[in-house]
Amino acid sequence: MSVDTTLTPGRRVQALLHRRPALRLTGLLTPALVWLGLFYLVPLALLLATAFFDTNSFTGRITYGFSAKNVVDVLTTPAYLLTAARTVGAAAGVTALCVLLALPLATYMALVARERSRPILLALVLTPLWASYLVKVYAWRILLAPEGGLLGGASPGYGWFAVVLTLTYLWLPYMVLPVYAGISSMRGSYLEAAADLGARPWQAFRSVVMPMLAPAIAAGSVFTFSLSIGDYITVQLVGGTKQMLGNLVYANFSTDLPFAAAVALLPLLVMAAYLITIRRTGALSRL
Repeated sequence: MSVDTTLTPGRRVQALLHRRPALRLTGLLTPALVWLGLFYLVPLALLLATAFFDTNSFTGRITYGFSAKNVVDVLTTPAYLLTAARTVGAAAGVTALCVLLALPLATYMALVARERSRPILLALVLTPLWASYLVKVYAWRILLAPEGGLLGGASPGYGWFAVVLTLTYLWLPYMVLPVYAGISSMRGSYLEAAADLGARPWQAFRSVVMPMLAPAIAAGSVFTFSLSIGDYITVQLVGGTKQMLGNLVYANFSTDLPFAAAVALLPLLVMAAYLITIRRTGALSRL
């Protein structure tokens, strides 16, 4: 490691001490970066490459010659684009509902609840994450059953509303936690300053809290949006005849892997566009 020789000995020592924590951190992150490259980036690259292969219609085996047929079909066929739009709409609806539910809940936990009650409330928010994914979805399937369900005649039945409602329940903790952390970080000084300047509680929340919570909400939306856009089990159990992109991938990966990989490009493109859009909010630095 080179140090500027024009510096005095004392300045050289300070420069070395200043660089050492960064070098140590880089050394600690190296195994994680290698793990990320081997088990995430490499499979993702293989998935992208598979989308440009084809499947022999007679043997069902993959032919490794370059072919853009599957990708072109997915990007130009109205049925697939409609499924993509339906999937994005469901993910956006789930994210919006999670925000509407998380804001009052996190605000109560951070600003209204007693100091001793906050760990208990936080544990209650996290408790559903300990239950099995399938158990929770089947519980909502029983609850929303159009005939003989626990809601009886008030049940909306299976369909798009049931999918959004179930996914909102599944991913709500991932929105509550960053919003709660964001409100906790500004508790006291900002709100007191707004009150001293004559702002009413709702005005302070709208003009001070919400702009500062935007990165936290965006960070939570990364989880709710991405988890919803890739889900396929919930749609199978409570979606009725509706389909999402995950269902198309699941239905084709065992019989036509290149086509399934081409379909998987759509949620990847959507998530890439979504991450680029919220990058300016500073949310990615909070993940």
